[in-house]
Amino acid sequence: MNMANNNKMKRHMTHEEEFDMMKMIMDKFLWLGMAIMAFGFYNMITLPGDLGYGLTLLLSGAVVLVIFMAILVREYNFLGRN
Repeated sequence: MNMANNNKMKRHMTHEEEFDMMKMIMDKFLWLGMAIMAFGFYNMITLPGDLGYGLTLLLSGAVVLVIFMAILVREYNFLGRN
């Protein structure tokens, strides 16, 4: 009986609340991608003999950011809005 009351009390988020929630979650992906890229750049500078390792980290951070962009466009559909 308590379960039936919970289903009736369920509140739907507005479009703005949904966007704010998505911003909080996706912000973590942005920070993660930038941190990986910064660490890769740091390794490229400090390890001049092993440039490939730093470049690999730099590119993997860029991949995280591209995935972030793809999820944002797919979920929120920025391109289709006026």
